[in-house]
Amino acid sequence: MNSLRRTLGTRDAVVIGLGSMIGAGIFSALGPAAHAAGPWLLLALAVATVVAYCNATSTARLAAVHPSSGGTYLYATRQLSPFWGYLAGWSFVVGKTASCAAMAMTVGAYAWPGREVPVAVATVVALVALNCLGVQKSVALTRVIVTVVVLVLTVLVFSAWVLPADQAPVAAAQAGALGVIQGAGLVFFAFAGYARIATLGEEVRDPARTIPRAVPIALAIAFVVYALVAASALHVLGAGGLSASTAPLLDVARSVAPGWLPAVVQVGAVLAATGSLLALVLGVSRTSLAMARDGHLPGALTTVSESRGVPWVAEVAVGVLVVALVLTVDLRGAIGFSSFGVLLYYAIANASAFTLNPEQGRPAAWIPVTGLIGCLVLAVGLPAASVIGGAIVVALGALVFVARRRG
Repeated sequence: MNSLRRTLGTRDAVVIGLGSMIGAGIFSALGPAAHAAGPWLLLALAVATVVAYCNATSTARLAAVHPSSGGTYLYATRQLSPFWGYLAGWSFVVGKTASCAAMAMTVGAYAWPGREVPVAVATVVALVALNCLGVQKSVALTRVIVTVVVLVLTVLVFSAWVLPADQAPVAAAQAGALGVIQGAGLVFFAFAGYARIATLGEEVRDPARTIPRAVPIALAIAFVVYALVAASALHVLGAGGLSASTAPLLDVARSVAPGWLPAVVQVGAVLAATGSLLALVLGVSRTSLAMARDGHLPGALTTVSESRGVPWVAEVAVGVLVVALVLTVDLRGAIGFSSFGVLLYYAIANASAFTLNPEQGRPAAWIPVTGLIGCLVLAVGLPAASVIGGAIVVALGALVFVARRRG
């Protein structure tokens, strides 16, 4: 049995998207983005949202035309060529596997400082086991996590504007256009989850109707939450204080309600990172499944459980790789690298959407064009180390493809 069960409705798909977006990124990405964009953080957030909207629209149209697991790997293979499909899949799997490890270590750092690695490994093992039991159980847990995190962020935003802060906001130097672009590229890391809906296309009921509805709904909710949180952090800490913070939302909580709010934010951060890791493992395993079906990865990854209807071999393989990374590498500095891979992935998605014909529901031409250009600009605007590292990994992937074809 190699087909997945269509059990997810619009609400479930929106929850999965929110579980991916309203996750650890909101607790970690604002500081680096503010360091780059300074007081123009909200403008950087708006730029990232415009690019994300174009990506979401292109992705939704493609997912409706090609309602199978694999996301842009599948779309680009069918709309462009096997090479571009492979490159999209390579970028996604490599970048998101690193993100999985980073999220696991974030859980460990917040839950038990000093015991980050054991907690991270235990979290990965537990979530992979949950996924292997069936996607509906994963959706149920994601729904709980999203609800709790949104409540925590709501309390934080309310407190930031109502309670007096114990320090004055710190101003930051003005940032130019490059700073805004770099800030947008970094904060885009937190928006990347909406495509998780498309990678689950083979498990969605009525995908032609459900996916185009779920993607923009999830994106709009995430933007409103991010904008409120970013504005609150700027209000309390200022652009300078925010850019200097490694845990900006925790610093906001300590500034306005040191007695109880920091503990609440820590719980929210652990749940958010767990939700992100859960959805990331789902997405990476489904893309690995699709690439294995086409012979780009080992064939064993195509195995789907007869009783549960999930690709359990791909789930376990992703879990083993993530645990190996957690045990050997510190990936907290990999946000820029992950963003580079994700932006390239979406650039290929926009190029694929541009090739759709009117009968397939092609979006207005400006949407994929803006998304493609926006992704490339944000990618090259990232910190130099991220751009160089990402380009090397992508080039290696391309060489592997060429070598396999010639062999």
